[in-house]
Amino acid sequence: MTDVLLCVGNSMMGDDGAGPLLAEMCQTSPRGEWVVIDGGSAPENDIVAIRELRPDRLLIVDATDMGLNPGEMRIIDPEDIAELFLMTTHNMPLNYLVEQLQDDVKQVIFVGIQPDIVGFCYPMTEPVRRAVEDLHRRLENWQEQEGISQL
Repeated sequence: MTDVLLCVGNSMMGDDGAGPLLAEMCQTSPRGEWVVIDGGSAPENDIVAIRELRPDRLLIVDATDMGLNPGEMRIIDPEDIAELFLMTTHNMPLNYLVEQLQDDVKQVIFVGIQPDIVGFCYPMTEPVRRAVEDLHRRLENWQEQEGISQL
C-alpha cells in the first residue's frame, strides 16, 4: 500500500507555509510510511509523479481560508473544493489537481489548516505552527479522518 502526503504552500508567505513546514518535519522526523512531496505553490507540477506512484491514499495539506479560528483543521471533501471557493495562493485551484488524479488515486483526503496571516515575509503564527505539529504527530497511524472534523 502506497500513501502519498502532498504538502502545499509557500513558506515565504506566513501561514501559507504550513504545508512546506509539514514536509520539512516529515523529512527530519518521518511518521508512518508516507511518501512526502513538497508541492510548494505549484502542486500541479507533481501530478505525473503522483500518478506514477499510484497511491492508495493521497493526503493533501494546505493552509486554507475557511472562516475558522487560526490553526483549526478540517477535512474538506475534494468534490467540494471548487464549490466552497476556498481561497488559496496557488497558481491553479486545487480542484484541478484532484480532478487530474481521481482516476489514479483510490482515496483523496484534503486537510485545510486555517491561516491567520498570509503575507510576504511574515512569520508563521503560533496557532498554525501548533496545528502542523499536531498533524505531524497524527501521521504515524493515520486512520480515515484521524479525528479531524469535516467542514
